[in-house]
Amino acid sequence: MSAHSFEVVLLKAGRTKIRYAAELLTDDGTHLVVRAPWAGEGARDFGFVRFEPGDVFTEHYWRDRWYAVKEVRTGEGTLKGWYCDVTRPAVLDGGALSVEDLDLDLWVSADGKEILRLDEDEFAESGLADRDPAAAEEALRALDELELLARRGGFTDLLG
Repeated sequence: MSAHSFEVVLLKAGRTKIRYAAELLTDDGTHLVVRAPWAGEGARDFGFVRFEPGDVFTEHYWRDRWYAVKEVRTGEGTLKGWYCDVTRPAVLDGGALSVEDLDLDLWVSADGKEILRLDEDEFAESGLADRDPAAAEEALRALDELELLARRGGFTDLLG
């Protein structure tokens, strides 16, 4: 890996869900921006969007916020939308950026007209509210904040 590339590690329930190479674009000490190709096996059709080989994700992580915002484009540069993960704040340690997925997600289409709250059932079933009520409260607040930003016109101010 080059000096500007490292690994993104997405954790879920204490285990590694996925890890992939990414290029560090910026890090101001709080907000990190990385770029990575679609890291899934083949294509994945969610019904509202399809992620596939060649797609490029520009991913925004924060050390002080409970979410990540991923701008998704085709390999040709056409915006598909934003996939937002509710996570614990990001931790950069050496060559790895680690984030813990808390199940809740938000999808915002490229035109901003489709805003979908995702996986609320998985979040409820995860038991986080019982195990760590403060984290569960932060997760729900983060999802509400992301939805409000999306409904107010998108992530332009947030992402810079």
